[in-house]
Amino acid sequence: MQSPKLPSNERLRLDKLSEYKLLDTLPEEEFDNITSLVATICDAPVSLITLLDKDRNFFKSHHGIPFRESPRDISFCGHAILGNDPIFIINDARLDERFIDNPLIDTANAIFYAGVPLINPEGFALGTLCVFDHKPRVLTESQQHALITLGKQVVNSLELRRQNLKLKAAKIELTKHNIELKKFASHVSHDLKSPLSNIISLTHLLKEELKEKPSEVSSEYLDYIEESALILKDYIDGILLHYKADELLEAKKEDIQPNALIEDIQHILMTSDNTLSYSGAHAIKNINKPALTQILMNLVDNALKYNTSETPKIKITYVEEPKFHKFSVSDNGVGIEMNKQDLIFNLFAIIPHENIKPSTGIGLSTIKNLVNKLGGDISVKSEVGIGSVFTFTIAK
Repeated sequence: MQSPKLPSNERLRLDKLSEYKLLDTLPEEEFDNITSLVATICDAPVSLITLLDKDRNFFKSHHGIPFRESPRDISFCGHAILGNDPIFIINDARLDERFIDNPLIDTANAIFYAGVPLINPEGFALGTLCVFDHKPRVLTESQQHALITLGKQVVNSLELRRQNLKLKAAKIELTKHNIELKKFASHVSHDLKSPLSNIISLTHLLKEELKEKPSEVSSEYLDYIEESALILKDYIDGILLHYKADELLEAKKEDIQPNALIEDIQHILMTSDNTLSYSGAHAIKNINKPALTQILMNLVDNALKYNTSETPKIKITYVEEPKFHKFSVSDNGVGIEMNKQDLIFNLFAIIPHENIKPSTGIGLSTIKNLVNKLGGDISVKSEVGIGSVFTFTIAK
């Protein structure tokens, strides 16, 4: 008897085999169906899907025998993976010097063997799809063709499994990375807000002092500082909103009083020169209040920023539909050009307007993402110089 030699790429082959995570796993119907089919086609009592581990031949599927592995140094499959032929056949092992006195001949009555090496896309032989018989015989051409074809199907199934494992690992890593990035962004954003608020407050104080000692250059510098600080504050607020969006989705639905919500928004954003009105039901049932508040706050804030009217007018409208809550926020602002209306929901998309501080391009993208995750959609209709109407829905 000759024990099978090790392939020249054995170390790499074993590394590749480990990627499939199949060693010592339980039987699976997908593979058992193939060995059953092979046994029927080849009219053989034993059919196996084997994986050649370091010191053993593990049977991922075993049709016709009760055990799940055998020593590699006496395996027929160990010889089968060494050749370059698509199929390895031993018509009578008792007459082949490689298998004379092999204990499998006496203990398992393994006389006939035909095995197809399972070659993965990188060229590594992972194991075999094989059949055994207890008597000398030959396979017909059609049987050989079927065995080779089903061997390829086994490889396809193995590859699908490996790719799924890689995707799961990548998803876990991506989730971990996103959590770390979210923590980092939140931490940095919160840490930056405090000194920025100080800069803005000190700028206001200095500007007040300069009223008594006018200096055109100093006032201009302070205006630049204040504008830059406010832009940076908007970026930080946008980043916080972007990373808080998923947390908003976790809030439980509740019944709300729209008028109370509008008053809260008006108190935070509006001045005596602005008017904010509401039209719709007196009560809205079963809705995510934190998410709705954030969406309306963002849209109302934008309506104020992009408004050069002496008296900005903003109206929130609610209509109940069979499957959706439908809201609209209309304003008398500067409006958006038709060819730019599809761009405003893209992340970091900025539409410049004369005499208006540019936005960060984060808010509307985040709001659209939030609305979509709430099962709805958002759109805009606008006319330059007249105003805009943002309409969004939230699934009930």
